[in-house]
Amino acid sequence: MPAAPTPLPRVHLVESGAPPLRRPDNGTAAKVAFLRRPDAYPDRPAEVRAIETHMSWVFLAGAAVYKLKKPVRYSYLDFSTLPARSRYCSEEIRLNRRLAPGTYLGKQALTRTPEGGFRLGGRGPAVDWLVKMRRLPEERMLDRLIRDGKLESRDLARLATVLTRFYRRARPLDWSPGVYALRLRQSLEANAAALLSSRYGLPAAPIRQVLAAQRRFAAEGAAILEARMAAGRVVDGHGDLRPEHVCLERRPVIIDCLEFNADMRVVDPADELGFLALECERLGDAAAGDALLDFYARLSGDAPPPGLVAFYKSCRACLRAKLAVWHLDDGDQPDPEKWRSLALDYLLLAEKYTACFSPPAGP
Repeated sequence: MPAAPTPLPRVHLVESGAPPLRRPDNGTAAKVAFLRRPDAYPDRPAEVRAIETHMSWVFLAGAAVYKLKKPVRYSYLDFSTLPARSRYCSEEIRLNRRLAPGTYLGKQALTRTPEGGFRLGGRGPAVDWLVKMRRLPEERMLDRLIRDGKLESRDLARLATVLTRFYRRARPLDWSPGVYALRLRQSLEANAAALLSSRYGLPAAPIRQVLAAQRRFAAEGAAILEARMAAGRVVDGHGDLRPEHVCLERRPVIIDCLEFNADMRVVDPADELGFLALECERLGDAAAGDALLDFYARLSGDAPPPGLVAFYKSCRACLRAKLAVWHLDDGDQPDPEKWRSLALDYLLLAEKYTACFSPPAGP
């Protein structure tokens, strides 16, 4: 009898076709109010800047950064309990030290004082956990360098060197034949379910054309996708390689990998670098992404077919469009058109990339 097939892992290029799930929380506001105060921190910074994301609160406090995970539950992560937040803080530190050595400084408890207040550290019971990081120079972040017109070729060469070494050392995935291609097809369908939902009001005709082109490539190119897997090119990578996560110091530092879902870190470097190239293009510097892919090909000896890179870019653009419109499910969005406009920008890029699809010719 044939061996039982490997259980199908979760989809990696998308989180889910459904909007996020949430758990009501009444305790975060008090923690955030405390962490906004300069006297909350041991070195008493002159000011604290707080940034809210879907999943976290980030506090820029002098030379350090502290990240507090929100007690939220989505279809692809669960930070809703204190043990889960503690565990994922530890995972964030462990995983990000691969590409950001010396940046992730450790995990700190937020404790309750005898008087009922909060303290960073201390001996009271932990009511939450934070990741402490070294604050990176904002002027050296890749998105900022692109916007300021200060990105240099040598910066990209150094970044490509770091990423090539990372992918070379990363753990390759060993799945049964057909699983990788099947997961990609599932990703396309999850994107389709969200982008074609009537509640977001996106134009259906061009979306259907993009998705049809992606489906054709996934079907006709199944052999090349599986060849990438067989060659050890599908690895445990970063998972969210965007310009705002790249700091081009003398030794490039890359932060904020996806710690909360291992399946979503499963990537082909051609996919992950294509995603970074897509985001560079959206910021106005398509040449930066092209140069990075070229540096990688020369350093690694891995030159993925242009049609495959275009396919990956198109899929990522649809994913980013989906994540943008998911913001519209937040009832308190002050500017819903901002997110719809961003989704349309990504969909235009997805459509552009489909014109670059070509019949796959090999791994």
